Amino acid sequence: MSGLNTSLAYFFTVISVSAIGRVLLWRWKPRWGSLTELIAAFALAGCRLEVETIAEVGMWAGMLGPDVTYTMLFISITIHAIIMQGVSGNPAVTVMGLLEKDIGMVNAGLSVLSQFLGGFLGLLVAGKYWEMELTDMHMIKNLMMSECSTTLRAPLLQGTIAEAISAMTFYLVYLVLKNRTQLLRIPILALLLTFFAYAGNSYTSGIVNPSLAFALTFNCPGHTFLEYALVYWLGPLVGMTLALFLYLGNIPLLFNKNLLYSKKARFRVPKVKNSEEKTS
Repeated sequence: MSGLNTSLAYFFTVISVSAIGRVLLWRWKPRWGSLTELIAAFALAGCRLEVETIAEVGMWAGMLGPDVTYTMLFISITIHAIIMQGVSGNPAVTVMGLLEKDIGMVNAGLSVLSQFLGGFLGLLVAGKYWEMELTDMHMIKNLMMSECSTTLRAPLLQGTIAEAISAMTFYLVYLVLKNRTQLLRIPILALLLTFFAYAGNSYTSGIVNPSLAFALTFNCPGHTFLEYALVYWLGPLVGMTLALFLYLGNIPLLFNKNLLYSKKARFRVPKVKNSEEKTS
């Protein structure tokens, strides 16, 4: 249990620091939205890397099974969504906003850059935390850092399709629930991401977040940078674009014509006879 307690303390520290940073940044510089994206991406990467540590070596070093792994994943995603409302830490969500013409090209570019920097910062902080070797689990993880286990466990084409399908499903649900209450939206999306991690464990882990995947697996041996980019960057972006097209029937940034849904009213307004027709 000491390993789990240490992980919980790490989760609490990462979330607390991120929450304080977001509040201070929003209060002092409310226009610096890209930096809040950096903080959100950092929190996501920092917590998910520890979840992956529990998944990889938790059973060997601390008797922490898959039930603990997926419970911690669900809780971390839920808390992150509650604290980081208004920011995503996800380049695919930012690109979706660009395609919907909700944000401009410059803001989108700065946000995406910040998200990747946040993911990289999360990887650096997690690495320093593992180097402290506070438990047997973290000592083993520190020894494995140069030979980490890749999350891409499927052929390239199959992995790309798996990420695209996962992303399309997730972002379609995301769009459907976009204007719903947070009490409904947050647990459903967190549960869906946890399910993807479980169901896609033998394929790509269903990350559907390019900057998070960059922090989790791009430094692991077994595949080239280009192969990782094809699966974890192109796959989610294609899936997200398909989800947006299925939801709206068009891509506002590219074309306005609705190709899927008719704009005709569901109910016809009854015609009112004019005075000449009444007298005749």
